[in-house]
Amino acid sequence: MKLSARNQLKGTVKSINVGAVNCEVQIELPGGAIITSIITKSSCEGLGIKVGGTAYAIVKASNVIVGVD
Repeated sequence: MKLSARNQLKGTVKSINVGAVNCEVQIELPGGAIITSIITKSSCEGLGIKVGGTAYAIVKASNVIVGVD
């Protein structure tokens, strides 16, 4: 898989919360951090995402907002 996005985070699918239209997918990274993404139910099924399987969280953003207290 080749992508232009530089932030490709490989992890293990921790949980999938299936809704009527969308799925909430949690991916646990090797350091223990968890990334949560909402994808369509159709995409979840089409990709064959399963709890315990390997998946990538791929982040592509032209803007990052930084805040401080």
